[in-house]
Amino acid sequence: MLRRLVVLASLPLTVGCTLLQDYGGPVAGAVGAYRMADELDFLSAEYYAGALIAYAIYDPLAPTWRLTVTELDENRVRLDMQMKRLVTGGEGEARRIFDRTAEKIVGDGGFAGYEIVRYEEGIDSTRPFARRFASGEIRLSRSQIFPGF
Repeated sequence: MLRRLVVLASLPLTVGCTLLQDYGGPVAGAVGAYRMADELDFLSAEYYAGALIAYAIYDPLAPTWRLTVTELDENRVRLDMQMKRLVTGGEGEARRIFDRTAEKIVGDGGFAGYEIVRYEEGIDSTRPFARRFASGEIRLSRSQIFPGF
């Protein structure tokens, strides 16, 4: 009975040491960051409010590009894209997103391919922040050999 109590009492220590061995660095870093923030008064309500406002403006989980697809007729589609105002990258990916979306339209619509009729990229100089944009038009084509495909 005494042996079972000793084993049960030492179990949390064994598990804790194993976790500390595997995750000791991250745990020590988190504890150190918390203590530093506490000593510098970063854990006050003003800092939380500022962090929430910055998060709401920046919104890191929102997609970088907003895409609007407009069907002009049965064989033509216009793609308009606008980039977020505050970003930390993604300026050069407009053409890749355009091509990927065009290929998805082709695959979902049962078309054989597409041709880019018009494509342009630029910057709208609006205040307080400029915004990148990309716009283009594609012509969808059916298979000439297998018209039903």
